[in-house]
Amino acid sequence: MIFTKPDKTSGAGSVLFRCGIFLPGTVLGLGLVVFSLSLVTFLAFRHNDGSLLGSGWTGSNFLTILTDPLYARIALRSVILAGLATLATVIAAYPVAYCIAVHGGRYRKLVLFLVTLPFWTSYLLRVFAWKIVLAYNGVLNSFLVGTGLLHEPSLAFLNTPAAVVVTLAHAYAPFAILPIYTALESMPGSLLEAAADLGARPLTAFRRIVLPYSFPGVLTAIMVVFIPTVGDYVTPALVGGPQSVMIGSLIEMQFGRANDWPFGAALSVAVMLVIAGLIALLRKTEAGKESRL
Repeated sequence: MIFTKPDKTSGAGSVLFRCGIFLPGTVLGLGLVVFSLSLVTFLAFRHNDGSLLGSGWTGSNFLTILTDPLYARIALRSVILAGLATLATVIAAYPVAYCIAVHGGRYRKLVLFLVTLPFWTSYLLRVFAWKIVLAYNGVLNSFLVGTGLLHEPSLAFLNTPAAVVVTLAHAYAPFAILPIYTALESMPGSLLEAAADLGARPLTAFRRIVLPYSFPGVLTAIMVVFIPTVGDYVTPALVGGPQSVMIGSLIEMQFGRANDWPFGAALSVAVMLVIAGLIALLRKTEAGKESRL
């Protein structure tokens, strides 16, 4: 039997051909996601009896999360630190993305390649690098003491919430640059030229043209950065100290040292619900912004 490659340009045949290619991977990916979420939700409503899946059904895990002020404080701290890291990341990423998209010219691909270079190294190594920079005898303290700005090394840099924010902002900067760049790249350059011809000042052109075009990319960058940072536990553990414990650290502790998988799963479900609510709010904001444009 001779296999004939279907004509991908012929209407229904093209659709079926594409579906046939992507269907197995899509089903596998969705199946793994649904299985994982179902397993975590199943565990969240189980008693902890020391076994892997627990025994009996209960809602006490969620009741503890809702009534114990400790978890409310840590959850609020996680949202605040992740929000500050996201804000710092987007503010730092926007000028870079703008320069690449508008002024990159023939060096655009090279700069984009340099932006993605951090992906070539382990996230853990990047966090350790910041720990070396911020340590008592680290690079930053050595520089400040060497220049006479400090008389002796300071303990104010490492094991602080600020260290967590800075480290997260640096680690996730490429994730913010790329969606903002993609949004700005679709902006016709003739719009800025027309604005200049009509007498618009650069700030006015930026506010009336560049920002609306980049808004979807900015929202995407916010979601891409905020979602992983709010549940991060590696960075707070290495550079944050006791005052920077986040909800991801508690989840890791429940699945690890405490051996309370049901309660760890309940914390995970609670975090997912909070993130889902924030995503829905951002989507609503994006829809309202697009309706006004």
